[in-house]
Formats: sequence, structure tokens, C-alpha cells
Amino acid sequence: MGQLTSHVLDTTHGTPAAGVKIDLYSLAQGRVQIKSLVTNADGRCDQSMLNADEIKSGQWELVFHVGDYFAGKNIAAGDIPFLDEVPVRFGIDDSDVHYHVPLLVSPWSYTTYRGS
Repeated sequence: MGQLTSHVLDTTHGTPAAGVKIDLYSLAQGRVQIKSLVTNADGRCDQSMLNADEIKSGQWELVFHVGDYFAGKNIAAGDIPFLDEVPVRFGIDDSDVHYHVPLLVSPWSYTTYRGS
């Protein structure tokens, strides 16, 4: 059964990143926002970003609002944060598969990959 999930980890503090806003966009016919979610105490969303009824093959984008998250943690990153919104564009080829897009993030770097 296909679905899309994510997990945000704060590598500065070595903890899950709670309270990160994540916007999901479909890129199939332009850039259309599908939904906006916020991570829980475990750095995950309480629901799938796309469940089996919603997931479709195509190009997608997740935008992680990490600037707001780190500002709330009082990280001295300057007046203009180095990272504010982190966009991750990816493709879904098979809508029957679970796609997991983790984000490991600090105020100065991030890493993502296709998880399981």
C-alpha cells in the first residue's frame, strides 16, 4: 500500500525536530500545494503526507520550514538565516510503494535520502 512519510532530525541538538512546518506540493500541473503539516515530538507527522488514496506517480516537492524552527530554538544564526526553507523535489514512480523522505538538518546544512 503506497504512502508518503517524512522524519525530521535536528543534528545540532541530536533530537527529533518537533514543530517543523512541512508543505507538500504536486508538480504535475504547475506547482500546487496539497497540504501543510507540522512534525510532532518524534519529528514525524501524525498522519501520512499522502495515503494510499492520495498518492500518485509524478513529481512532488516538500518544503521544510527550518528557519522558523531554529529561530524558535534561539540558535544564533545571524539576522538572515543561512537555511530558511529547504525544498526537496523528488519523483514517485510506483504509487503502490511506501516513499519516505527524511531530513537531517542543522542551521547550516541538510541531508536527505529515500528512506524505508
